[in-house]
Amino acid sequence: MKHLLFVCLFVAQALLAQTAMAEEASSSKATIPTIEQDFVKSINKFSKAQIIEQFGEPAKSDDVKVKGSGKVVASIWLYHFINTAADGSYYETTELDFIDDKVVMVAFLKNDGSEGLDAGQQYEVPAQ
Repeated sequence: MKHLLFVCLFVAQALLAQTAMAEEASSSKATIPTIEQDFVKSINKFSKAQIIEQFGEPAKSDDVKVKGSGKVVASIWLYHFINTAADGSYYETTELDFIDDKVVMVAFLKNDGSEGLDAGQQYEVPAQ
């Protein structure tokens, strides 16, 4: 009887471990929301590689490098037509400002991004 109980507990533990690993794997493949407010709340949880995986390479990017070493410490990426406002309309451009590998600022523009931030909505990303 003890052996049967031990085997049952062992099988249950193995099944629970597989379920936990499957949930962890699926959460690492989470999609980035595209609705404005949800995007702002969650974008800093994703790395540059994960952002590229979902949205592709940015339409335009600029890097800020440390003089002499060439190390990239900040980046500005522009994407077109990836985010929607609350009314469902698309922002023409989304600007993502990075420090190292994390987004620290998001700006939604109603232009192609060449005119600056005057015609858009700007948000600081909440710290984790």
